[in-house]
Amino acid sequence: MPKSDIHPQWYPEAKVYCNGEVVMTVGSTKPEIHVDVWSGNHPFYTGTQKMIDTEGRVERFMRKYGMFDKKATDANNSESKEK
Repeated sequence: MPKSDIHPQWYPEAKVYCNGEVVMTVGSTKPEIHVDVWSGNHPFYTGTQKMIDTEGRVERFMRKYGMFDKKATDANNSESKEK
């Protein structure tokens, strides 16, 4: 038997709010939960996420560990210079 009066109040229909709108209901120890990001507006789940290779990090890693193809790297560099 669980001890009485030590467990928090359980809200089986707690509402989750994002930007003032109810986005889902969940079970929680709080009646309302306010979030900034959820799966409906996160770039990873909406498909709007872009992978950006800034400063040639991949190429720098490949050069550092000797795993690059010199021909492919030279071709990529010449294409980026033309733009």
